Amino acid sequence: MGTSYSITDKFGEDLACLLAEKIVKRYTDFQSAAFIKEVAVSTKGKTYTQRVEVIADLLDIHLPFAYKEAIHILLSILGEENPKETGMFTNFYWVLPIGKYVEKYGLSDYNVSMRAIAEITKRNTGEYAIRPFIRNFPAHTLQIMEKWAQSDNFHLRRLASEGLRPKLPWATRLDTFNHCPEKVFKILEILKEDPVLFVKKSVANHLTDWLKVDKDATMPLLRRWAKSNNKHTMWIVKRASRKIDLLLADTVDK
Repeated sequence: MGTSYSITDKFGEDLACLLAEKIVKRYTDFQSAAFIKEVAVSTKGKTYTQRVEVIADLLDIHLPFAYKEAIHILLSILGEENPKETGMFTNFYWVLPIGKYVEKYGLSDYNVSMRAIAEITKRNTGEYAIRPFIRNFPAHTLQIMEKWAQSDNFHLRRLASEGLRPKLPWATRLDTFNHCPEKVFKILEILKEDPVLFVKKSVANHLTDWLKVDKDATMPLLRRWAKSNNKHTMWIVKRASRKIDLLLADTVDK
């Protein structure tokens, strides 16, 4: 029998080797051997999320001190955009520590970081990296995410929904808009007829979150969407309400 290889196992020495190989081509002063050794030692016994953070912290130590210079190096190794509707643990899983690096160290350079998050999400996901920016700059970030919701790039459209989820898995709760969910719903309205499954799943899961956070605010939106003749909107409504009795069955099935 072969040995099992968990998600957690991906984020250790092998990933450090992969990152070092890419980085040293763009930044010749990168101390690859030291970085790999420190990652191997520091990730032992850690969970997946802890390992991602450890690697991000070690990137910060081994890359140039100036954030703009460091993120320029990291973005230069991303390569071609991901053309597939795949999640964060597939071919571009190695980008996750770069997203964590932006999340932890990029808050003081908003514009650079937002551009970085947009590029990261086209390969992996920016749904975690963007959350501190939402908390600290909610109005400005909502404006950008509204533009992303109208992008030709489905990864950016998905991020416009996924990054704003109040109960995103593996992330702390986002309660910034608990008192004004209509600001988030405005973005979901733009996405309600999106034909891409990757985006539709995010919108449906997002609404399921809101049903748990504020059902009274969410129900009118779902009831209104349930009257739509658009097949993509109908799909979202059915998926969002699949585990909760919303008394929508008669309307949805028509």
